[in-house]
Amino acid sequence: MAVLIAIILSAVLTNNFITKQTYGICPFLGVSKKTSSALGMGVAVTVVMAIATAVTYPIYTFVMVPLNIDFLEIIFFIFIIASLVQMLEKIIQKLSPSLYNSMGIYLPLITTNCAVLGVTELVIGDMSHIIGDAAMNMGWAVLYALFAGIGFTLVMVIMSGIREKINYYKTPKALSGFPIAMITASFICMAFLVF
Repeated sequence: MAVLIAIILSAVLTNNFITKQTYGICPFLGVSKKTSSALGMGVAVTVVMAIATAVTYPIYTFVMVPLNIDFLEIIFFIFIIASLVQMLEKIIQKLSPSLYNSMGIYLPLITTNCAVLGVTELVIGDMSHIIGDAAMNMGWAVLYALFAGIGFTLVMVIMSGIREKINYYKTPKALSGFPIAMITASFICMAFLVF
């Protein structure tokens, strides 16, 4: 139970991929103008993170390491992530064309989102600082990826909510647009730093 709590708190709050590890900044700043598109992007990234980890972890552990080709992990992982994103893109395009249009170029960019690749790389590495003496297995790896995606989504939704509120207020011309988004992101990161 302690490992489960450590994984959840670490993935969502203390080692959040956006606020602590600064992965996934491009969609964080680009898609967080509307809460609906931020939520959609967060869910899409969460799904890709969980599925990519569920696919890459056993391939790495049971195929690449025994064959001594684990040095090719990044190439294999990017190929797997790209395939998953293409499938997800087609599904979103069919089921929700409005969400597909609101995500624009950022949906195919999930392929190169370093948060997705980061979680697949992180779970095959040393996670003793999170899970302690417990042995990493596929269950813990997928659970960590799922909650890392939830943490990603949480920060995206918080940022989009604040940006929507800021649009109602008159900001100085020098701060409008990207500068106020960066200031907002800084305050969100500081808030998460407390954890």
